[in-house]
Amino acid sequence: MENNAFYVALTLLLNLDASLFQIVALSLQVSLLAVLIAALLGFPLGAAVAIWRFPGRGGMIVVLNALMGLPPVVAGLMVYLLLSRAGPLGEWGLLFTPGAMILAQVVLVLPILAALSRQKVEELLGEYREQFVSLGMSKSRMMPTLLWDARFALLTVLLAGFGRASAEVGAVMMVGGNIDGVTRVMTTSIVLETGKGNLPLALGLGMVLLTLVMVINAGAYMVSELSRRRVG
Repeated sequence: MENNAFYVALTLLLNLDASLFQIVALSLQVSLLAVLIAALLGFPLGAAVAIWRFPGRGGMIVVLNALMGLPPVVAGLMVYLLLSRAGPLGEWGLLFTPGAMILAQVVLVLPILAALSRQKVEELLGEYREQFVSLGMSKSRMMPTLLWDARFALLTVLLAGFGRASAEVGAVMMVGGNIDGVTRVMTTSIVLETGKGNLPLALGLGMVLLTLVMVINAGAYMVSELSRRRVG
């Protein structure tokens, strides 16, 4: 039975099954937008924490590092309460929409991007501090310079964030509802279809997700090698 399911799954992929690729397309759309938003917020935040000294900085670093391991169901619960009818953003009507799923993934990914970019920028700041001082460069001007110089390392961080977002199940199911044709993504579909006994579709989506994870890891490795050669 498993072999037959595997064969049917391959057939769905080769025939470009519409329902399967609709799920894949929504998954990529949600994860890419979430990572883009998280990067626009997280990278400057991480750089700011690395460059500026302010009261509570140590506590903020601890919080960012701790939130890297934020349980997805907790993130989902936070976003659910925020977007529910009784929540402060309930009037927006975002619950059980792709927008809610994007917000949940941003909450999960942003601390990862901020904490790791803070580490990278702080390392570079230690190397360049004397040069910046001799040039009389302000801290606000240091930020774009350091972020640009750390671009290869930050790209690896970005890929790691995308991997976390694309593999997420709990949070997106809580706030998205796993509605067919509206909020059903690869991870939630795999859980649902396996429970229903529809193994071919679950296997097909699993193959796509596994391929995506491999591509992300290959991209991270290539970027890391390129950065190492550039430094060497």
